[in-house]
Amino acid sequence: MSKSRTIGWVLVIAAVGAAGYYGWQKHTSDQQAAEAAQKRSAQRPAVPVKISPVEKADFPVYLTGLGTVQAFNTVQVRTRVDGQITRIAFKEGQFVKAGDTLVEIDPRPYQATLDQAKAKKAQDEANIANANLDLQRYTKLGEFATRQQLDTQRSTVAQLTAQIAADDAAIFNAQTQVDYATVKSPIDGIVGLRLVDIGNIVNASAQTGIVTITQIEPITVIFTAPEDQLPDIKAALATAPPKTIALTTDGKRVLSTGTLALINNQVDTTSGTVRLKAVFDNKDHALWPGQSVSTRLLVRTLKDATVVPDDAVQHGTEGLYAYSINQENKAELRKLKVSQSIDGKSVIEEGLSPGQQVITAGQYKVSPGTLVTTAVASSDPSQSKVTQE
Repeated sequence: MSKSRTIGWVLVIAAVGAAGYYGWQKHTSDQQAAEAAQKRSAQRPAVPVKISPVEKADFPVYLTGLGTVQAFNTVQVRTRVDGQITRIAFKEGQFVKAGDTLVEIDPRPYQATLDQAKAKKAQDEANIANANLDLQRYTKLGEFATRQQLDTQRSTVAQLTAQIAADDAAIFNAQTQVDYATVKSPIDGIVGLRLVDIGNIVNASAQTGIVTITQIEPITVIFTAPEDQLPDIKAALATAPPKTIALTTDGKRVLSTGTLALINNQVDTTSGTVRLKAVFDNKDHALWPGQSVSTRLLVRTLKDATVVPDDAVQHGTEGLYAYSINQENKAELRKLKVSQSIDGKSVIEEGLSPGQQVITAGQYKVSPGTLVTTAVASSDPSQSKVTQE
């Protein structure tokens, strides 16, 4: 019994010793592996990246949308008299000013009517001159002329005076018809395709016009905005007409800059949007009626916002993040909260502070703690440099 117990204790001691030896060996191996990994990490070359500073700046907040360009005024020019076209004085696509001659219609019938009216007036003027002389004679005769003769003559003079007034009206009307024979542009604008030719007979009662003129200086853009943005838009409009930018449909090129003119008087209940109208000077004719454009409406400006380039903001499974650079030139992961983003810039609400440096290129090679070689991002190549840390 005593011998068996002794053997058992020997076995226990041997097992404990073996376990201790195995643990010591594993600890030593793990420590050596960690030291080797640390040594390899220390020897690993820095990852080249580009960085940019986190800045504090005023950030414009724009509402983006799609719109359609509309002419400020559109006029379908029609004749107001009947006749044959004898001259077309415009070229299709030409820019015309108000008062420029567009078309001439044979004026001879209307000129004849005008001449008749003038002749009739001359005849009535001769009659009233004679009637006035007779009235003067009757007045000088005094008691030798009866009262009835005097009153009759005065009535004749009054009738002829009224007739001359009617002649003046007839002359004015006839002159107007002559003037209508020359069709002039009512507005400044671009003429479209002509709908008549020389020799055509036109009628004032016809629905077909001569040409259409569209006013493009200034010009308007009609676009929409979500109804939940109405308070911001109204607040901006109450202060001053907000700046509105028209761009190409891909949003890459600015076409013109104008101002918001009005908000439509009702919201479209089917789409939950409200129509807006912006006015542009359009001196360079960059905007054209019927053209589709992208729009940006400035509703407010964030003062002293924390701003970084969009390239610094990365998308991960847990949300947005960026890599900042610490004093040891190592990357640190920062979780972000972004409120606005436009034109390559993002506003950071949480995660970064002005003065820090963030990686804008080369993030795919970076993990937390990675040593990096930095180059400050600059639009001027001469200002960019690589510094080996």
